[in-house]
Amino acid sequence: MTTESRTIALTGATRGLGRALTDELIARGHTVLGCGRDLEQIAALSAEHGALHRFHPVDVADPAAVTAWATDILASHGAPDLVINNAGLMNEPAPLWEISAEDFGRLMDVNVDGTVNVIRAFAPAMIAAGSGVIANLSSGWGRSTAAEVAPYCASKWAIEGLTKALAQDLPPGLAAVAVNPGIIDTDMLRRCWGGGAGGSPTPEEWAPRAADLFLGLGPQDNGESVSV
Repeated sequence: MTTESRTIALTGATRGLGRALTDELIARGHTVLGCGRDLEQIAALSAEHGALHRFHPVDVADPAAVTAWATDILASHGAPDLVINNAGLMNEPAPLWEISAEDFGRLMDVNVDGTVNVIRAFAPAMIAAGSGVIANLSSGWGRSTAAEVAPYCASKWAIEGLTKALAQDLPPGLAAVAVNPGIIDTDMLRRCWGGGAGGSPTPEEWAPRAADLFLGLGPQDNGESVSV
């Protein structure tokens, strides 16, 4: 695993795993260029971490907003060494037929379309640079299933297939990797498991191991499905 400073674009940086990973990566000396939808947390991240790191309010489901964010990053920092597609939604647990078309569509817009929007915005510059890793957050439910989370499972199974196909499109020197973060005590997990999530690591406990994994990814991992 290299210790060289990396430039890292990270979605969903304002809460949960994204926030903990942002703090961990910055503490290790890497430059984080993050986005999220929470304006207060974007301001807090900017105030806490200073001008070297950039944080923008972006809804990844909005392709124009993603393009504007990426254009700003590419102009100021060049192609990122690592893109982490972390932003995601979980459905309210319910049988599939009880989940509205609107709720299903919004989840897919963020979890799948949002990931594609970010890839579309950054991949050409990374290809031109001849290097870089695109890490797409999957889930245990992208490799297995459970009752009452069919929309989330569908989105994460899509991420697994999308990532493996993307890996075949990328030229040598780059990598696309699907990353299952594991089971962590987040608001998302508590929505499904309630208090039962309390036995899992917190995002802050998870972040050092996750950072080791993300920073260790390289061309040799292209097309792989890995887990923290």
